[in-house]
Amino acid sequence: MMIQQNRPVVSLGLVLATQNALSQLPQHEIQSALARHCSGDWGDCCPADADANNAALQTGDRLLSVYHTADGIKFWIITVADRSVTNVLLPEDY
Repeated sequence: MMIQQNRPVVSLGLVLATQNALSQLPQHEIQSALARHCSGDWGDCCPADADANNAALQTGDRLLSVYHTADGIKFWIITVADRSVTNVLLPEDY
């Protein structure tokens, strides 16, 4: 049996979260989404944003992933272009 590991393709830099995100999102779901984001799993973003993220891995542009908690709360993870900061936030926090 072969186990595939997700290898990081994105450096997250300093990880920050809005107060709103911290109060509404379970910590384990934030951690899971961050792991997916840094491995190149962009979650539930639209195909155009997924294509832009894949191109950004080569060009160094910002990255945007979209995730939903088990309770259906939508949240974003955005890594800035220079990869120095990654933000966890709800859409209304933007």
